[in-house]
Amino acid sequence: MDDLYRENIMDHYQNPRNFGEIENPDISFKDSNPLCGDELQIDLKIEDNKVADVKFHCKCCAICKASASMLTEMVEDQDLDGLKEINKEDVMDNLGISLGPVRIKCALLPLKVLKAGIYGIDKCGVLEV
Repeated sequence: MDDLYRENIMDHYQNPRNFGEIENPDISFKDSNPLCGDELQIDLKIEDNKVADVKFHCKCCAICKASASMLTEMVEDQDLDGLKEINKEDVMDNLGISLGPVRIKCALLPLKVLKAGIYGIDKCGVLEV
């Protein structure tokens, strides 16, 4: 079973979904993992309180890139409240394999970036940095 999950991770790494940038995103947040050097940015376009478009770009390892690709698929067409409900277990279930402590930080960086972007918005919809 692990082989199937590993193949899925490699597919998302080699053919990432939603890779790129959004011009004039409503939400954009970038962060890094100093332990391994991963850098990741997620951009969101929001319409009617829902994700109309999501993109990410990164300089990161296979686990981080695959996790970001899978996460962006999860958030497509979700409302902002639904995004707030996504948690660590959802991300780890998507990956489907056990990871050591350092690799878990790689896998969870996309979720951290997404949450920071969502919660960094003020009442006017402007990202507070």
